[in-house]
Amino acid sequence: MARSMKNPPAYGVTSVDHALQLAVILQVEGALTVSEAARRLGVARSSAHRLLSTLVYRDFAVQNEDRSYRAGPVLEIAAKAQSNVGAVRAAALGPLRTLVDTLDETANVSIRTGRTARFIASVECGRALRVGSREGMVFPAHQVSGGLVMLARLSDDELTALYAPAPADGSEERPDLMELRAELRAVRQSGVALNLERSERGVVALGRGVTDAEGHTVAAVSVAMPSVRYSPHRVQEIVAALTTAAEAISTALARKRRTG
Repeated sequence: MARSMKNPPAYGVTSVDHALQLAVILQVEGALTVSEAARRLGVARSSAHRLLSTLVYRDFAVQNEDRSYRAGPVLEIAAKAQSNVGAVRAAALGPLRTLVDTLDETANVSIRTGRTARFIASVECGRALRVGSREGMVFPAHQVSGGLVMLARLSDDELTALYAPAPADGSEERPDLMELRAELRAVRQSGVALNLERSERGVVALGRGVTDAEGHTVAAVSVAMPSVRYSPHRVQEIVAALTTAAEAISTALARKRRTG
């Protein structure tokens, strides 16, 4: 069989190629400084800085306290996620559709990577006024219901270690750890997290954890609705439907593990 050769495209854009090279270096080799990036690419430090800043903006990179850069949430999902994202998404789609049919509100599944929560699946309801798909979006974990559910599974020491490194540029919003610990204790007791317009104005969401075959919380399922349709009287109904969906996804993951 003839061996096919990989040739660079004639229409390639140099800046795009450089950004992709940096993303690969960050994911495969680890932290990188601006000077090292400039040397590896053969470009000026100013160009390397612009490229890395763009990767940070798109969540492909994160800046450390020493001003070096490391792989960000997008890359960490592939490299360090505790569960197989594809498997979680596949297991979730059926239960998400059932959840939407039951509540007629938009349903999502998210995973946590470090201090962020990424939505990996989303099914919209059919109402004219609805919360749109969040699939692919990244939020600070402490601001969304699914992120809170997953943070609640950490010990106090793990939570402290998670939020200890401060971003050098001060761009990341930091939670008050004392307040967050108190909130997470309540989430542990109830198994449910409530987001009252915390991440987005006019949006209310409730989340519940999804576990793998070993009982580890690897994802969260949530329901999001316009705040005008939320009422404390709906909580019992929503939690019941969320619990059914979370159990269905967890069961599907465990079954895949046994047969996979």
